[in-house]
Amino acid sequence: MTTDVAKPPDFDPSDIAFTIDPARPILTHGRVIAAGRAVRPHSHPRGQLLWAMRGVLRVVSNSCIWLVPPSHAVWIPGGMKHQVTIEAEAELLNIYVDPSVTVRPPTRPMPCCAVLLLTPLARELIRRLGDSDTSAPFDERLLRFCAVLLDEIEGLSEAPLNLPGGQDERLVRVTRHLICHPEDPSQLPELSQIAGASPRTLERLFRAETGLSFRQWRSKLRLLSAIEALNRGESSTTIAFSMGYSSPSAFIAAFREVFGTTPQRFLNNGS
Repeated sequence: MTTDVAKPPDFDPSDIAFTIDPARPILTHGRVIAAGRAVRPHSHPRGQLLWAMRGVLRVVSNSCIWLVPPSHAVWIPGGMKHQVTIEAEAELLNIYVDPSVTVRPPTRPMPCCAVLLLTPLARELIRRLGDSDTSAPFDERLLRFCAVLLDEIEGLSEAPLNLPGGQDERLVRVTRHLICHPEDPSQLPELSQIAGASPRTLERLFRAETGLSFRQWRSKLRLLSAIEALNRGESSTTIAFSMGYSSPSAFIAAFREVFGTTPQRFLNNGS
């Protein structure tokens, strides 16, 4: 596994992602990246399982956002254009799967990223393979190891950590603003001035293009932003009031409703 520290604000993905070699079904690459850095928008032929062993990632693709805490990894199908931003300093470990291998075939008309809950076995397999020399020809033992990891990836559960976007420029102007300022308490009448559309039109665009009402969309954005804040060490009380919740218990109840567990348990082990 190669390891490096990224310094420029934006940088290119690893060349490994573009290597096509069925004799080496999995290639690995790791690096430590400072908060605020980003990988330029790109696509590559290999499928990618991206895991931040520490830190929080934001992945954007097809007007959709995925937030990825250390308890999870994101699966990015080969050929899908995406961008990765580091929300909190992250230690990354990438698993790149050759296009000759079928893993997690798409179930939707358009291939889509997926945030996956990592099992303890998956974590150990990824770490072990990351320590292996995948630049040399693979022997039978390493090929069997790859097969076990691919089988484990196939069975990982998908988590509801995506935030749908949209294509209409009026909607995009609003969602972009709110993503940068999730604590903004503005309602549709104020946000409609950013959109250049009436409040009624903006609400219609949210429902038509994201499948959520404006209120539902912003609530989920705030919960996803809360995961970033929790990872930075902020308390549930601080997050609750900064995100506009009436109390810490109201924040915890909203978090549990969406993610099925308390914020701290989710951060610790995703269960």
